[in-house]
Amino acid sequence: MAVPASLQRSVVSPAGRHTASLIFLHGSGDTGLGARTWIKQILNQDMSFQHIKVIYPTAPSRPYTPLRGALSTVWFDRYKISNDVPEHIESIDSMCQSLTHLINDEIKNGIAKNRILIGGFSMGGGMAMHLAYRFHQDLAGVFALSSFLNKDSAVYQALKKKQTSLPELFQCHGTADDLVLYSWGEETNKMLQSLGVTTSLHTFPNLYHELSRAEIEELKTWIAKKLPVEVAETNK
Repeated sequence: MAVPASLQRSVVSPAGRHTASLIFLHGSGDTGLGARTWIKQILNQDMSFQHIKVIYPTAPSRPYTPLRGALSTVWFDRYKISNDVPEHIESIDSMCQSLTHLINDEIKNGIAKNRILIGGFSMGGGMAMHLAYRFHQDLAGVFALSSFLNKDSAVYQALKKKQTSLPELFQCHGTADDLVLYSWGEETNKMLQSLGVTTSLHTFPNLYHELSRAEIEELKTWIAKKLPVEVAETNK
């Protein structure tokens, strides 16, 4: 299925001069605005920064096999929500092309590629790992919240062939997640670490398949560390 080059997006502009960008990919069935609103409800304000533009794109609507082929806003199709089935690589790769346009838009706006972070919740985190570790290994970093990669992921195959300087991975997962099991996230973390990725896995006891304030606050701290304002000011 062809996907549009330009994805709809909800944007939180930086308070000051724009010198870095963050792309947040929503979970399956959600929208960019939905993800932004969810975070805003948890924090009682937008996740915003002095110098970082936050972009929440929306996945195009496509038939989704776990919903028996019903249309859903998903980044890619999957045969089922499990880590021991093949990946639907055709839909993953076509979406990587569309998201590459989004990265290139930021570069055209004067943002260096190593000043762009990408990540997301659930399926969005999986999508971000494919995008960064297979196609954009020079991004500033990747974050994956309640996310996983399949056991035989194309990400692992790509990293076995390429060993360059890889983006750091920030992962969060709730131990009570009954949709994307904690063990799947843990296994993903260990596999990526064994393939040369610097990783961290932040565990949240009793958290289900959801976001929490503590998790977002930890994420914000990591984002500020990966995209510091001082670097931006001295580089410009």
